[in-house]
Amino acid sequence: MRPYRLRSGSRAVAAVLLAVSSAACGSGAETGSDGSGGPGAGDPYFPQSGNGGYDVLHYALGLSYDPRAHRLSGTATITARATGDLTAFNLDLRGLDVEAVTVGGVRARWSRDGQELTVRPRERLDREGRFRVVVRYSGAPETVTDPDGSEEGWLRTADGALALGQPVGSMAWFPGNHHPSDKATYSIAVTVPNGLRAVSNGEPDGEETVGGRTTYRWRVGEPMASYLATVAVGRYETGRTKTPGGTAVYTAVDPGQAAASRAVLARIPEVVAWAERTFGPYPFSSTGAIVDRPEDVGYALETQNRPVFPGAPDIGLLVHEIAHQWYGNSVTPRTWRDMWLNEGFATYAQWLWQEDHGGGSAQQTFDALYAGGYFPDAESNEALWAFPPAEPPDAARISATPVYWRGAMVLHKVRQTVGDDAFAALLRGWAQEHRHGNADTGEFTAYVEESAPDKDFGGIWEEWLYGEGRPARP
Repeated sequence: MRPYRLRSGSRAVAAVLLAVSSAACGSGAETGSDGSGGPGAGDPYFPQSGNGGYDVLHYALGLSYDPRAHRLSGTATITARATGDLTAFNLDLRGLDVEAVTVGGVRARWSRDGQELTVRPRERLDREGRFRVVVRYSGAPETVTDPDGSEEGWLRTADGALALGQPVGSMAWFPGNHHPSDKATYSIAVTVPNGLRAVSNGEPDGEETVGGRTTYRWRVGEPMASYLATVAVGRYETGRTKTPGGTAVYTAVDPGQAAASRAVLARIPEVVAWAERTFGPYPFSSTGAIVDRPEDVGYALETQNRPVFPGAPDIGLLVHEIAHQWYGNSVTPRTWRDMWLNEGFATYAQWLWQEDHGGGSAQQTFDALYAGGYFPDAESNEALWAFPPAEPPDAARISATPVYWRGAMVLHKVRQTVGDDAFAALLRGWAQEHRHGNADTGEFTAYVEESAPDKDFGGIWEEWLYGEGRPARP
């Protein structure tokens, strides 16, 4: 989610929140006429993020971290498919020192320019051919400050570190094609001093202790955008259980947060079961949570399989982040302009949870937002109409108030138009049609219109999704 900070203008209202395509979907950037992959994916807000000329299929990351020295050593083995004939290609990597690069087992030339690591293999890579690049690197990983002033990347904590990536922080700890349009599978091994744990995405894949250090291995079998990857290093208390449907639940909690988190984390199986009834089959092989100290991380994030929380979440925030496993993690935005497809859906999931569990109806929430009485201060209520949810004006506002609440209001207008039963089918169908893939706003509006061809959605798109200011009628 990326609030709870909340990001940007949304932070002030955090307290009132209820709070397949192939494994590599590709960045869509063109290969240069000289045979070089593009240095960016062409994102409207982060044009240098991602790269052209290839799709990543799998990341194998071997990391070693020493919290006292704040030093990270890594080997990234990236398996990819060339989408054009390549004489050179780029990887995104911020900071850190590159020690060696090989392509196909042969040492390659490379150069650095900001976040761009340009690799020049000895031989041309042929279109549609698979290749493997290995990058060895080390150094002090950076904390990245986003356009809205929030922090991500490699965050140092009281007893270790927490790696968070939305929108561009993942390039601070491993090289890759860091744009949501290129999803891949992962294997992640993290070596830390004895007494600490390393928790990541996916499934535990074994651990081994040698010479005072323990290596924890994790594997992610479903496609994952790099911004959803995480590594949490610390003295966590871990727990395992299952959902009613048999999905594994893995939790890791800072000891200081264990007592406050116990009751709400015990409801993860219940929330997942409710979400499966509402959104369709759970899209991943495990779920869970990572709970760190509020002073170590200032926001929650929907990292794949197990979201990260700044202290014990309330039930609304837990519902929000679990809903993201469908909307954001499985159905991932094609560009950062499409963030409302993440946050509007996850926010509306909270409204649906309220309806089903004795709270106010979604209509009541909608009416309170429209009337300007939902948030506790006038500034936050006015911020709802600052810009259209489908067109944030700049990178600093891709996670601001309209993306969440006005995005949810768009969905409620669709529900009003098609009726409850058709809307429930639409939620499930959208998640299924783009399962493990990418989608943008145009694809969503087309899907809605095709699902209900006898209905007119023009006013919703014009006034609520793309319109400036507060629509004249609720």
